[in-house]
Amino acid sequence: MSKVKTYFQESYEELVNKTSWPTWSELQKTSVLVAVASVIIALVIAAMDKGISAVLSTIYEAF
Repeated sequence: MSKVKTYFQESYEELVNKTSWPTWSELQKTSVLVAVASVIIALVIAAMDKGISAVLSTIYEAF
């Protein structure tokens, strides 16, 4: 049981004293970047889906 207690104490110590946290402005900038990248990737996937659907519909109608 003492090993578990030691683990949590050391984890807390590292989290509080040894971890570098981003500033609020850095956090906002990276959040915007992630949101924009997610939208772009979603649009690319949607375009690919529409394109493949159109091609497959043409092939299915041919037969």
